[in-house]
Amino acid sequence: MNPTALIAEDEHLLAQALQAELRKAWPELQVVGIAGDGESAIREALEHRPAVLFFDIRMPGLSGLEAAAQLADEWPDDQPFPALVFVTAYDQYAVEAFEAQAMDYVLKPVQPARLTKTVAKLKEALAQRNGGGGLDTAVEQLRHLLAGQRGSAAPLKVIQAGVGNTLKMVPIAEVLVFEAADKYVRVLTTGHEYLIRTPLKDLLPQLDADEFWQVHRGTVVRAEAIEAVTRDEAGKLHLQVRGRKEKLPVSRLYAHLFRAM
Repeated sequence: MNPTALIAEDEHLLAQALQAELRKAWPELQVVGIAGDGESAIREALEHRPAVLFFDIRMPGLSGLEAAAQLADEWPDDQPFPALVFVTAYDQYAVEAFEAQAMDYVLKPVQPARLTKTVAKLKEALAQRNGGGGLDTAVEQLRHLLAGQRGSAAPLKVIQAGVGNTLKMVPIAEVLVFEAADKYVRVLTTGHEYLIRTPLKDLLPQLDADEFWQVHRGTVVRAEAIEAVTRDEAGKLHLQVRGRKEKLPVSRLYAHLFRAM
């Protein structure tokens, strides 16, 4: 059975160019789809279960890294996780990060010689996989890559949240949870909820990573406010925060924070 691949690239001409070069470098590889954004890539990957994923780093909505991380969280335990290749314009930091995590990458525009090396690596990786595995390794690699993106910035002291005609100043010391919700981020304190328009990914560099733990792609919690962590019948973790009634899901990428479970 021939191996299959999915390409996630929002620039159609670049996607076509990559597909054309793959036909030359790996004639047996069947491209089962081309997705133009991260959400579509996740849906198509779950539907087709390809052996290889080519994910563009910069896409509308979810980035390639974010899409790969969400896919890893939703991927069935009993299925081999696809081999990942990231497609990127040359960026020294990105290249060094991928190499540090042994993740392969293809530069734009596609260079046939580089793609030939990537194909050789993929063939070797798929042969060693023997029909299973890959998920734990991918989760660890993606977790490190996402942590590297978090970076650091001047620490946030207060959250400015609009409430009607009033600008509410919420001390960061009172915040228990940041949770992405559509175009907003919910800021949860004991007994209060505020909505802000600042994306979670822009807030993260301003939060102390020891004080605020990311437990899901869209959720960051104050570590010392975590009261309990439970596992449901499907094996998924959920946590309870003191002063809040919500149960917050913990994604596969961040389950390592609760190793005792």
